[in-house]
Amino acid sequence: MKTFLCLCALVAIAFALPEDKYTDKYDKIDVDELLSNRRLLIPYIKCILDEGKCSADGRELKSHLEEALENDCAKCTDAQKKGTKKVIRHLINNEPDYWSQIVAKYDPEHKYSVKFEEEYKNH
Repeated sequence: MKTFLCLCALVAIAFALPEDKYTDKYDKIDVDELLSNRRLLIPYIKCILDEGKCSADGRELKSHLEEALENDCAKCTDAQKKGTKKVIRHLINNEPDYWSQIVAKYDPEHKYSVKFEEEYKNH
């Protein structure tokens, strides 16, 4: 019986799931290209604001946005963390009206957005 329990424990350790992360399927998206082209950027913004159609990657982004803001992107890959910082900085400094709408929808109590605004405003 001891042998069986030890075997079960070893199997559980061997097949333990890695830390829960968001999919890395979209990590290769060129964030700089997206931010430099409003024709590409605005549909993503409209998607997360429920004002337009969502592409598959837009739906993925939208499904994790609130949790990522709340948890400082804890489940994000390194590429996602880097891209998130770029996007937030861009929205704060170049699309303040859209940033305000996103904050109103996903952080109405300004629990998380203030930190981003202090860190990224005009930087």
